[in-house]
Amino acid sequence: MDIGQVPTMKAAIDQFLQFLTVERNAADLTVKSYREDLVALDEYLGQAYQRPADPAEITPLDLRGYVSAMHEAGYAKTSISRRLASLRTFFKFAQREGIAQNNPAKPLRNPRPDRKLPHFLSGDEIGQLLDAPPAGQTMGLRDRAILEVTYSAGLRVSEVVGMNSGDLDLTESIVRIRGKGRKERLAPLGSFAIAALRRWLKVRVLSPKEKQGPLAPVFTNKFGRRLTTRSVARMLEKYLKTTGLDLRTTPHTLRHSFATHLLDRGADIRSVQELLGHKSLVTTQIYTHVSTAGLKAVYERAHPRARVS
Repeated sequence: MDIGQVPTMKAAIDQFLQFLTVERNAADLTVKSYREDLVALDEYLGQAYQRPADPAEITPLDLRGYVSAMHEAGYAKTSISRRLASLRTFFKFAQREGIAQNNPAKPLRNPRPDRKLPHFLSGDEIGQLLDAPPAGQTMGLRDRAILEVTYSAGLRVSEVVGMNSGDLDLTESIVRIRGKGRKERLAPLGSFAIAALRRWLKVRVLSPKEKQGPLAPVFTNKFGRRLTTRSVARMLEKYLKTTGLDLRTTPHTLRHSFATHLLDRGADIRSVQELLGHKSLVTTQIYTHVSTAGLKAVYERAHPRARVS
């Protein structure tokens, strides 16, 4: 198609939306989202050019200005990334149809997403949670062992429910963990976790359908079958409600708390990386930010000249 046949963004947008509807059979909500994203760009360019925009004239510099305008307007980085994805798809279509000579959105990178600091529990809150399961009940012994082991070794919930009897060495206080990508590591267990495990294993009953011996699941449900990650999440939610602790807490929060508490007490970050089974140190470094935030909070509370009163 000759570029002059589609002189404005509005006409190009209408053609693109028709393509989505007719040829791609896109959902109404998808078409609506594309329309909103593209109309917003058209309005921005109309103000910048002081005339209707021609898709063939739009440059990466124009789109960088548009991205800057979105940042200044307070758009979330996820919203900006979504709009850029819409523009890439639109200009790819425009280039194929001869409406534009190239794709000016292609060189643009999505804004780097903010890394949210992980939620964690204080030492006192961890103690309160670990003491919550009733010691006089079989399931209470199991629940306490799960919570103690998860926090003691900083495990993922999938690693906890995947533990087998043969993975435990209670004499040496270690457990073999199969992490992501089937990568194995040895994790140390503290004395509280070992004691809780011993109490639970004395009363654990296995279903005849479960594998026995070294492959027997460490943690089972009331029917003697291997516990699921969802069951652990429900169990934790129950104790959060009884203790009044933050309901945002998940099984993974215990892993976050483990790492944060180690670093707060002077542990080397490389050692924490190894204990967590992180492939990259970058993943572990998020916990240094948590520790720094905690130190700053303490400083601001305690130092007489930390802030203006």
